[in-house]
Amino acid sequence: MKVGGYLKSRQPIIYRSFSNALKKDSLTHSYLLLGEEGTPLLEVATYLAKSILCDHPNPLADEECITCRRIEKGEYHDIAILNGEEGLIKKEQIQEVISDFQQTPLEKKGKMIYIVHLVESMRPEAVNSLLKFLEEPPRNTFAILTSKNEAKVLPTIVSRCQSMRLLLIPRQEIIESAVGEEVALEDAEMLSYFYNDAELVKQASESKAYLSAKVAINATLSGLNEDKQAAVYAVEKEVVALLGDRPALRFYFDMLCYLFKDMIRIKVGDEAELSSYAKILVELSTKLAHLESTLKQLMALRGEVESNINATLLLSHSVGVIVKE
Repeated sequence: MKVGGYLKSRQPIIYRSFSNALKKDSLTHSYLLLGEEGTPLLEVATYLAKSILCDHPNPLADEECITCRRIEKGEYHDIAILNGEEGLIKKEQIQEVISDFQQTPLEKKGKMIYIVHLVESMRPEAVNSLLKFLEEPPRNTFAILTSKNEAKVLPTIVSRCQSMRLLLIPRQEIIESAVGEEVALEDAEMLSYFYNDAELVKQASESKAYLSAKVAINATLSGLNEDKQAAVYAVEKEVVALLGDRPALRFYFDMLCYLFKDMIRIKVGDEAELSSYAKILVELSTKLAHLESTLKQLMALRGEVESNINATLLLSHSVGVIVKE
């Protein structure tokens, strides 16, 4: 994804604001990027970090210089990224960053940047440690925080940061652009829930995690459309084997939740948003009971994906929730 072009064309306020701050050497020591589900928060946060450090900014990062390439490869020593999508961010992780950033910078530019992606994924103790660091940051140290849910971010964090909000691109536009890039319609429709950018949709459509989750979803739907025993068999014999890593498991549960939301739409007389799945969803909406309560329980199970609960156990619970009488 070419983030510079995306910001210039789709997020002009952020583009101009950050460009002017760089030109005037008036950067704030901490930024909070806000965006709804699907917006490329981590990609933008990383790009802004590149822009602060780029060898040839014009006015933001060129993404081609040696420094930008090193950052992209994770080889730049004075940048730390804590990713809340990979699990809850713990106090020890924040303290390690604080300890490292209180030392002399290793790179010649003398600037240190840490990114905390999805601050709402921080444990309370981690938040307290971060607050102290935000209050008294070392010289030439910058924080770029992100959140998909501002309501879950402590006001004390918001007050210490300059907030910038990413605007959503209409979902249908994302789908059409992705299809234009030769992404299958069923993948474009599904992944437009996850990514608010056609290029990211295309990349995800080719990823192992998504492709595994898609096969698992199709096996689950086929089993459910047959009978209870077939659904349980599909999960135990096919789905479990396909979802061996956490990214695939995340995709699976999120996709399952979106499909149930569509079944609820169908049940109240609306059209399915996932048109490629419409036929089987119409059939399932008449066979499965308690769609609303099932969706709530599936969303709760999705929340457990980031914990250390065994994946097989989670999947067994999920099919049990769906096929209950």
